[in-house]
Amino acid sequence: MEPQDVNIPCPICFIEGEVKMIAHVDEIPYFGEHTQVTVLCNSCGWRQTDFIPAEGKKSGAWKIVIDSPDKLLARVVRSSSCTVRVDELDLVVNPGSNSTGYVSNIEGVMNRFVDVIKMVLRDVQNEALQHAAGEIHEGLEETMDAINKLENMLTTIGSLKEDDSQPITLELLDPNGHSMIIHEDAIERELSDEELVDLPVGPDPPVLSSDD
Repeated sequence: MEPQDVNIPCPICFIEGEVKMIAHVDEIPYFGEHTQVTVLCNSCGWRQTDFIPAEGKKSGAWKIVIDSPDKLLARVVRSSSCTVRVDELDLVVNPGSNSTGYVSNIEGVMNRFVDVIKMVLRDVQNEALQHAAGEIHEGLEETMDAINKLENMLTTIGSLKEDDSQPITLELLDPNGHSMIIHEDAIERELSDEELVDLPVGPDPPVLSSDD
């Protein structure tokens, strides 16, 4: 489908006349018909993608215990309003103002965590080098503890491809109900009132109107 012009300024660079919208209707097995909407700016490259089910969805959570390598292949639909959590590793990704949706598998979701962990680890390791050079004189113990924790996270995630890996639980919490883990062992539940109050809902959908 050809991109459609949208008469709103880009929310990032504020330039008008550069925002386009692409809508694509598709069928995801066990998830049903959905519309993938991508809004993008040709000027600064900003892009936001989300998934909208054809049928209305209630707020909900999905979780699965990753205790065997085959579960890494399970399909994941994550909308821009979804919080992704792995409690065993104290990992949480909340939807922010520029959050975007995606369709992946569990391995892809874990790889996203790995990329962030490695980035944080590099920063902490640089801090450790500053300690060694005498540029920082306090907090060495906390820095080394952080390095050990981050390295253990990478080891745990990396071992998920092994049969004897330590099981961890992936959970999706979506106030809009647009997210899902597609696997026979995945468990769906409703979100509690307390969770709904505390959960972020991601970016506000832009008010779109084409020039046609």
